[in-house]
Amino acid sequence: MVEKEDLLKDGKRRDGRGLTDLRPLRINAGVLKKANGSALVEWGKNKVLAGVYGPREVFPKHMTDPYRAIIAARYIMAPFSGIEEHGRSGPNRRSTEISKVVKNVFQNAILTDQFPGTMIEIQMEVLQSDGGTRVAAITAAAVALADAGIPMRDIPVGLSAGKVNGEILIDLDKYEDNLGQSDMPTVILPRTGEILLSQLDGMLTREEISKAFDLILEHSKIVSEKQEAALIERYRKVSEEIGEGEANDSG
Repeated sequence: MVEKEDLLKDGKRRDGRGLTDLRPLRINAGVLKKANGSALVEWGKNKVLAGVYGPREVFPKHMTDPYRAIIAARYIMAPFSGIEEHGRSGPNRRSTEISKVVKNVFQNAILTDQFPGTMIEIQMEVLQSDGGTRVAAITAAAVALADAGIPMRDIPVGLSAGKVNGEILIDLDKYEDNLGQSDMPTVILPRTGEILLSQLDGMLTREEISKAFDLILEHSKIVSEKQEAALIERYRKVSEEIGEGEANDSG
């Protein structure tokens, strides 16, 4: 059983990271054939799958906005993703709250006025959880939207910081989140540093909040580069497939 004093020892975290080290991050785009866009994020022990559908006809029709697309977001944790309170099927209060948060994030990132009278659906499923799943889900959804060709002001990046045993850390895992003093999940637009989401669970001083934001802004560049690399690799593969198809047709 992990105790609070086990979280930090001699400047090292229990998984061997330093205070300002991210967990290993891997992003793959275009992993679902029947979605318009998709992505799989493996962030530490987290595994989050995101799919985007649309722009398409609004259902129910009375929700249609003639001036812009409406955003529908659904965040859910698979029953097998963790052994805590998430280990049951169907939505709960937490998943409903995070779904609304995701909707608000992307309403402020997507150029919805380019698709009036339609809806864009974002589906996120946590396959395996280990702390920071909401920012991992938003990071995955952002790549899925870009993969679907949905225009955005920028590709949002989600990242958390928090306080553990008196120290400000980046990218908290499950034990650091549960046993630490605070957690601050944040979503930004990396090019401008604009904040689309900032939540705080626990208490931080003004100086600690400033330090946490500085860490998030600095390390969001790393996450953004991973997102871009995943999309570049996705379109490289698509280009190769198109080239092979054209070669076969001409042959």
